[in-house]
Amino acid sequence: MADFLLELRCEEIPARMQAGARAELEKLFRRELEAAGVAVGTLSVWSTPRRLALIARGLPLATEAVSEEAKGPPEGAPDAAIDGFCKKAGVTRDQLELRDVKGRMTYFAVVNIPGRPMAEVLAAAIPAIIRDFSWPKSMRWGAASITTDSLRWVRPLSGIVALLDGAVVECEVGGIAAGRTTFGHRFHASGPVTIDSADDYIAKLREAFVIVNHEERQDIIREGAAAAAAAEGLTLIADEGLVIENAGLTEWPVPLLGRFDEAYLDVPPEVIQLTARVNQKYFVCEGEGGKLANAFVCTANIEPNDPAVVVDGNRKVLAARLSDARFFWEQDQKTPLAVHAEKLSRITFHEKLGTVAARCDRVGRLLGQMLAPSFEALENFVEPSVGLAHLAKADLVTEMVGEFPELQGTMGAYYIAQEGAPVSIVEAISGQYSPRGQSDGVPVGETAYLLALADKIEMLTSFFAIDERPTGSKDPFALRRASLGIIRIVVERKLRTNIHRWIYLSLNNLVMQAMDNIIGYYEHDLQGVHDASSELTFDTDAMRINYKGLVLEVPPSLKPSLLIASNFEDVDRQGRLTEEIFEFLIDRLKVQQREAGVPHDLIDAVFALGGEDDLVRLLARVHALQAFVTTEDGTNLLAGYKRAANILKKEGFTGAAAQPDPQVLASLKADNEGIPDTGEEDPLALVDDPDVGDILAAEARGNAALSYTPEEAEKALIDALDAAAPRAAAAVEGERFADAMAALATLRAPIDRFFEEVTVNDPQADKRAARLALLARFRDAVHRVADFSRIEG
Repeated sequence: MADFLLELRCEEIPARMQAGARAELEKLFRRELEAAGVAVGTLSVWSTPRRLALIARGLPLATEAVSEEAKGPPEGAPDAAIDGFCKKAGVTRDQLELRDVKGRMTYFAVVNIPGRPMAEVLAAAIPAIIRDFSWPKSMRWGAASITTDSLRWVRPLSGIVALLDGAVVECEVGGIAAGRTTFGHRFHASGPVTIDSADDYIAKLREAFVIVNHEERQDIIREGAAAAAAAEGLTLIADEGLVIENAGLTEWPVPLLGRFDEAYLDVPPEVIQLTARVNQKYFVCEGEGGKLANAFVCTANIEPNDPAVVVDGNRKVLAARLSDARFFWEQDQKTPLAVHAEKLSRITFHEKLGTVAARCDRVGRLLGQMLAPSFEALENFVEPSVGLAHLAKADLVTEMVGEFPELQGTMGAYYIAQEGAPVSIVEAISGQYSPRGQSDGVPVGETAYLLALADKIEMLTSFFAIDERPTGSKDPFALRRASLGIIRIVVERKLRTNIHRWIYLSLNNLVMQAMDNIIGYYEHDLQGVHDASSELTFDTDAMRINYKGLVLEVPPSLKPSLLIASNFEDVDRQGRLTEEIFEFLIDRLKVQQREAGVPHDLIDAVFALGGEDDLVRLLARVHALQAFVTTEDGTNLLAGYKRAANILKKEGFTGAAAQPDPQVLASLKADNEGIPDTGEEDPLALVDDPDVGDILAAEARGNAALSYTPEEAEKALIDALDAAAPRAAAAVEGERFADAMAALATLRAPIDRFFEEVTVNDPQADKRAARLALLARFRDAVHRVADFSRIEG
């Protein structure tokens, strides 16, 4: 067995591309060796800013000889067909073999492929890997770059190390020959570094001040930065993304702590952190009480003789950045947020949905519909709901958010707080985008979480309205994230509400806004008729509208409104789309709950009962059902339910249980004397009487006095249902779902005994019908809690 080392050296690889490059190198290496019939054993892939490295251990010294055969045309086929087969198989005619295939002689090509030395396999694989390598961005260089078929790489490729058990694998790519020479740190190491084998690669580069293993560099940065902060009595603000990025920027990382002017702490801490992180790749620290300290940790790529010199240089660069941030902070506050909001009408949100200001109108209208009972709380500060929605998005036009888009919402909250706004308004603007991810909490105050909810519902419904939906792995407008945000806010804030209504209202706001825009623009032409919407028809191709024969040209500014209005000419579409959006939300709920350990079939079992769009109640019922079905009682009751349901399904017994008709039962008994006992559990499988369905339906209407004396097990089930069914129904009505499950659990033993001791397939028709009705009562009692037919297992 042999060990193989491959190093591809080039100029600095962007840190953000290194993880993908490692995965690509491994994928292509495995592809090439598996194509040669070589199983890849232990494989390690690393990266630094200037190199990709791969070590494969346990490779065979040579590939095994194999024999491949291909079936060709039959004997007597046209010469062209036979020659084409020979060419494809790489053989001559005299090498073909004739074999009998189902009585007809057929040509076969047998190709014996001898084993190859592993060095030969790798010599062919390395150029293929390099040429097929996929980078997000790549370049050509040198004289060869004048042709489109020249080598492409993320940065100019400068060296290849390829060693198999210490021997150089002879190959060449783009004029670069493989060898055993590499280079160490750009500043700490001078001259080439000669690698003897895969075993000394890491050690020799470490001597040359290069730590090849990116995970080791990450550990050094993570632990070193925390230690540097702790040495000053500070706490490092953890930032794993920044750790990975710094490891991708350095080959010999050295964390160093520095200080910046305390005066900059007047700027919001989020601004300072983003300025340090985004522009300079620095960590920041907290002092006592969790307040941001005037300290940063940079990661040098050298072991400095005088760390203070390096820190001072980084401090000066950071100071310049913080000075810019403070300028933006001060400039933005010179203009009230409400005045900033006026500029939103100049920003296009989406070509089919109009401006950001138009979207704010829709969000605000929906927020007002949600807030209605406590609307007065907003009136003392801004125009209710719509004004708040505009204020919430106003920071999009500020200098600070223009520099740091990540701060949208955050800066608006700071600016409105500086103007003396109530805490509820500040919280609402700050939390409007929450939750931004799984680790982010939902807004707390009523105004805050309802604004966030209105914002997400409007986003979801608007893009569905213009048919911009997520497809497969593509979700350019983050509608799945918006849906999960809606679910989390509703569930975590325990909002007992009708989701259908909110979706419908949001769609209606969109359509009404479009119609208002059109009618308002043409008010003079439409002679002040405000209900003209029912008389309008639309021509989106010609950009025209028609009102009672009056054809009007539509200006570009009204195009979004025209498109929306035309999409909803079919008045039923709004209702259908509401259902589609709600189903999309439920699908997201299933995904979320599956990740939390709740099987999707349990959600289906509750949701299938219909009429349930209260997510809080739905999940409470689902969690109670999950706890129940994992118990012995639940498992056995599920088995009994499925047995009963199968019998009833065969009989077409789908209605609710109810009162039988004694006269009809008597008639059935008289008409069906002498029906043989078939041994079927389905007693009516051989009966084709048109009255049967009516009789069973009548029997299904209740639990009237029986025309016979029930058996003990039958009577026990009747008594158990009489007690359990109303208890379960009352518990469901009171949302005491655990109590409902407990009531169902009392049916486990009676239904088991019923199936063991009672013959459903009784020769007497009245007994059969009554027992079917009893099973229907059992099924319907269970259905008050959940549709057990949807539960797998």
